[in-house]
Amino acid sequence: MLNNSFQDPGLSHKILNQISEYKKELRIMEVCGSHTMAIGKWALRKLLPPNIQLISGPGCPVCVTPVSYIDALISLKSLTITVFGDLLRLPGSLTTLETARAQGLDVRLVFSPLDALKIAQKQETVFAGIGFETTTPGIAHTIRLAQENNITNFSVLPAFKLIPPALKYLLLADDVEIDAFLLPGHVSAIIGSNAYSFLPAQFDTSGVISGFEPLDILLAIKMIIDILESGKNAIENEYQRVVSPSGNLQAQNIMNQVLYPRDACWRGLGIIPASGLAIKPEFSRFDATQKYDLDISYYEPPSPCRCADILKGKILPPQCPLFADSCSPAHPIGPCMVSSEGSCAAYYKYER
Repeated sequence: MLNNSFQDPGLSHKILNQISEYKKELRIMEVCGSHTMAIGKWALRKLLPPNIQLISGPGCPVCVTPVSYIDALISLKSLTITVFGDLLRLPGSLTTLETARAQGLDVRLVFSPLDALKIAQKQETVFAGIGFETTTPGIAHTIRLAQENNITNFSVLPAFKLIPPALKYLLLADDVEIDAFLLPGHVSAIIGSNAYSFLPAQFDTSGVISGFEPLDILLAIKMIIDILESGKNAIENEYQRVVSPSGNLQAQNIMNQVLYPRDACWRGLGIIPASGLAIKPEFSRFDATQKYDLDISYYEPPSPCRCADILKGKILPPQCPLFADSCSPAHPIGPCMVSSEGSCAAYYKYER
């Protein structure tokens, strides 16, 4: 575990030399957008030997938000829609929230669901509830506050996603090749390292939870190599300064009070069983799907965009025919180019 050695060039060279001693082919998937950005920013792919490949998975919640979700938000013509910024330019089947706002839809950017709750004290407001386990507890807490304070003008359109079921989906897919996971630090701070015990137990696959400094990631890769060379799969935690075995129990309790597991639509991946969270019946008056009879079924409009293959780690962003041509951060076509933590956006910014 690293403490105050993040800027130690001697340590980074030592770890890289140790990594370079590993000669087998190794495909490591990171499932966190912050890792994807850090890997690009610090040019870690260029530092690693060619036999070790880092591939990006479905680690960006905006990237896996389905087309139907954006369409459902746009259909709420007479309400105030509150969203985090990255969602504005995510394409629906016909248009984006950004374009709909320019045409008169009341769409407002917020930095917290609590901001949306304040707006709801004056007018009917829907909050776009997307995110992984990192942000979901805060949204669940906001729903609970709305209940306690009887704020009837507030509701959430849920699109919460859970990382462990997505990992199972990837390992069960016939067309996905993964040797080990670089496991997310932020999500793991909530769910804990024990949440990944199924990887070695059920799939003979290893993973290491990593922090976000370049030395964190290099050390995590070295730990993955050590696990593989030991011949026994395991889950290890490089990010012990933040992540505990059991995670944040208070955050977990808040989620369990307000939400329950359900099947969920993942853009580019389809329906993944028990990979989402729905709002419990006792909080149903804050569930926008019920309040406004919204349908979030799964469908994917035809497109030459290959974000689905990128999310599975089948190809790298530059292998998509649209990358850095018709698709760019200024004019995104696929979801992986929209978010600041999307794989294509990271490649475009750091690795073109």
